[in-house]
Amino acid sequence: MQWSVLGLLWMFARPPVGTFSIVAMDPQTEEWGVAVASRVLDVGYIVPWVEAEVGAVATQALSNPYFGPWALDLLRKGMSADTVLKQILARDTSPEDRQVGIVDREGRCANFTGTRTLSWAGDQKGPFVCVQGNILAGPQVVDTMLKTFLSAQGPLAERLLQALEAGEAAGGDRRGKQSAALVVKRKGGGYLGVDDRLVDLRVVDQKAPVQELRRLYERWQYAFLAPAYLRLARSEPQHREVLLSRAHDLLVKALAHPLDAPEVYNALAWEFALQKAYPEETLKAAKRALELSPDDPNIMDTYAEALYAAGRYAEAVQWEKRALEKEPDNAFFRSQLEKFQKAQKQHAR
Repeated sequence: MQWSVLGLLWMFARPPVGTFSIVAMDPQTEEWGVAVASRVLDVGYIVPWVEAEVGAVATQALSNPYFGPWALDLLRKGMSADTVLKQILARDTSPEDRQVGIVDREGRCANFTGTRTLSWAGDQKGPFVCVQGNILAGPQVVDTMLKTFLSAQGPLAERLLQALEAGEAAGGDRRGKQSAALVVKRKGGGYLGVDDRLVDLRVVDQKAPVQELRRLYERWQYAFLAPAYLRLARSEPQHREVLLSRAHDLLVKALAHPLDAPEVYNALAWEFALQKAYPEETLKAAKRALELSPDDPNIMDTYAEALYAAGRYAEAVQWEKRALEKEPDNAFFRSQLEKFQKAQKQHAR
């Protein structure tokens, strides 16, 4: 690799960047992701590189920005994380200033901490995960992150975020806090399946970036992550059970932590009702939405759909009629009522 003069000046004129990150794969749902925090502006612009069905990379310390595309290119060719790590370090002009973590398409992990990274600096790895950090409060940061990730439950994004929170609680970047990011990719995981961005959140400049990342994720998981899992469960029968289970985790979480957001409960109830999965929790979510917004005909329609999915056809008919009273010209509500009445008649035979 031949660096330009300007490139070299830029690389070595930058201040050292203290960062802690975690790179991981969920083999059950075939997701890859990175979570990272640092006392630097917009760490999410620098550190994470993720490609669905290929792998994930975190490049940090005196970060070589080429490590991300180099590594993904080699991973795309089917090379292991260990092989990729060796090759990108060999191409670098100053590898001992770098820190990098890689997880490949099989979940194999490799990470590296150069001898010239600033203390405390080090790394750890486990099954499907590697953790690394520099300019940290101490080794407890990466140790705690690894333990937390391995014991956490739920979607990959939640486990990555819990690990990041644990790292900060253990001391994090010893210079302070400024930015954080959470990126998870999965084939077809983006909004309506248009791309692979299952979770894509960045906090650019905040006094408490990890806390802000958590606040954003708490909204994102219901608005985008749960619907994505449910959509993928419909389109991928081979993964249906695990994807439904991940979405169910989010539904249970929403019910356990009351939200002043009828649209969240309504959307979850509607998606689960269409799947005819977990009827008890689906009805609870629909009822919660109705309690929060009792005069909304669309929420009445969702409640009727949830009753229909649970086999309670007479009640579904009653609630759809209430929705039609609110909007008598709504053609969709009329088709819904016909569907429920037909099911009621067939059930009565």
